[in-house]
Amino acid sequence: MKVTLERADLLKSLNHVHRVVERRNTIPILSNVLLKAEGGELVFKATDLDLEVLETAPAMVEAPGATTVPAHMLHDIVKKLPDGTQVTLTLSEDQSSLSIDAGRSHFTLPVLPIADFPDITAGEFSHTFAIPARDIKKLIDHTQFAISTEETRYYLNGIYVHTLDVDGETLLRAVATDGHRLAQAQLSAPNGSAGMPGIIIPRKTVSEIQKLIEDPDADLAVELSEAKIRLKIGSVVLTSKLIDGTFPDYERVIPKGNDKILRVENSLFAQAVDRVSTVSNERGRAVKLSLEQGRLVLSVSNPESGTATDELAVDYGSDAMEIGFNARYLLDITNQLESDSAQFSLADSGSPTLIQDEGSIGTLYVLMPMRV
Repeated sequence: MKVTLERADLLKSLNHVHRVVERRNTIPILSNVLLKAEGGELVFKATDLDLEVLETAPAMVEAPGATTVPAHMLHDIVKKLPDGTQVTLTLSEDQSSLSIDAGRSHFTLPVLPIADFPDITAGEFSHTFAIPARDIKKLIDHTQFAISTEETRYYLNGIYVHTLDVDGETLLRAVATDGHRLAQAQLSAPNGSAGMPGIIIPRKTVSEIQKLIEDPDADLAVELSEAKIRLKIGSVVLTSKLIDGTFPDYERVIPKGNDKILRVENSLFAQAVDRVSTVSNERGRAVKLSLEQGRLVLSVSNPESGTATDELAVDYGSDAMEIGFNARYLLDITNQLESDSAQFSLADSGSPTLIQDEGSIGTLYVLMPMRV
């Protein structure tokens, strides 16, 4: 194998695939990226056995062939090469090493045979559809922060995506929860997605999809089954296993009868939460909201570092009440709101609160209160 390509093209492709490779691997081949030179392009493939990313870059192929090399080492080398250089990759005759030449720089890396490289892409996909990249990005951006990191409840370690019919319209809905907060976003279902199985996309896959969306105006091709999802994003093909588990009945968690309505200016509210939480306990991060007609007082009391209060004029006409929330969770939600105004639907100090973005229909958040 001998192939030459622009350093910028090589680095861009390696940026896309090397993130999948774990820094520490007990299986040596999983530390490597597969390189395959053929027909005027160089194909890159990396996997962690759950997620696979395949990328192609234009190249001048002098001798076709394939090998695997340490992914992070190759990426680090190419990143440090001068801009504008041509990089030549040459597999030794005995196929024991790969030479990297760029100007006066020369490197040699060990290789492993491609026969050892795993392939997770086999299998049939039951549903295929196209969706604008900005729609996928919206679903992820509005829900990703609520994904659980608790490994024991593995079925919460991702975003649950499914279709449903509401008032005669088929919707594509994404939901994530960690038990303390829940985030839901939805949009009109694209053609071909109706009847798709409900799937749980793993946290790492969600993060990779988000990073691979570089052009929000592009269309993504999506293929999925009950066990896998595949997305084609430009020149990149991402294939991932799905979480094999049952997502809980999240609709039971969404409060329906909360009748105390609070409307706040989102940016002013977020700034006030951020200010008073400066003195909060790092573990608890509790902030108390004291509500009365037209007025909201936010307060934090920390025996170790002091107290803080802040006051806002708000639209609230119900009975006075007090409720506590985790400040970080509040800020995570306010960061997702697109409009200037947020609506809080409250019941009492011990019940979940519904938070809605007044400018985004179908996007909602549920937050469990804290004792303060």
